[in-house]
Amino acid sequence: MNTSRFKPLAASLLASAAVLAANAAQAATATAIFAGGCFWCTESDFEKVLGVEKAESGYTAGKTPNPTYREVSNGQTGHTEAVRVTYDPDKVSYAKLVEYFWRTIDPTEKDRQFCDIGDQYRSGIYWGSEAERQVVLASRDALLKTGRFKTIHTELAPASTFYLAEDYHQDYYKKNPIRYNYYRLSCGREAQLDRVWK
Repeated sequence: MNTSRFKPLAASLLASAAVLAANAAQAATATAIFAGGCFWCTESDFEKVLGVEKAESGYTAGKTPNPTYREVSNGQTGHTEAVRVTYDPDKVSYAKLVEYFWRTIDPTEKDRQFCDIGDQYRSGIYWGSEAERQVVLASRDALLKTGRFKTIHTELAPASTFYLAEDYHQDYYKKNPIRYNYYRLSCGREAQLDRVWK
């Protein structure tokens, strides 16, 4: 029996199976957007969480299309430095990510985080659905009820376009560990978090 005529069909089926597998894997993940001041630090913090597949540095919640780092850092676009977190909801929930995020920032600071000043460093949580909005608002209300904070300045808003930052910003803490660790220490991030969250 001549089976050569089946080879193109078999190849096509294998290709289709690969596409389906890739789509299934993609569907098994979700994304969330957080801004916690310097995106190098926020990216580093989230990539330590079990269930997070990656965190990408970028810009969101602004008005200028395709902003550059220079434009954002000069406060010209209305964007804030943010990260897009890709995670596996079977391993970590959106609510857990929100809870974790609060403890990586100082929510009492307005238009700044730690040593970085300006609205481009404002903290924020940007939801992608009504269910996420409810989680975010409930988490804020729960924090206020503890009496720890009189006011929370973290921006809570619907997600808007997320623009990836330039390649040299991605995984900066891995590519430049000495500079990154020096920056994080000199910025006083850990010391301030200890004071805020005790």
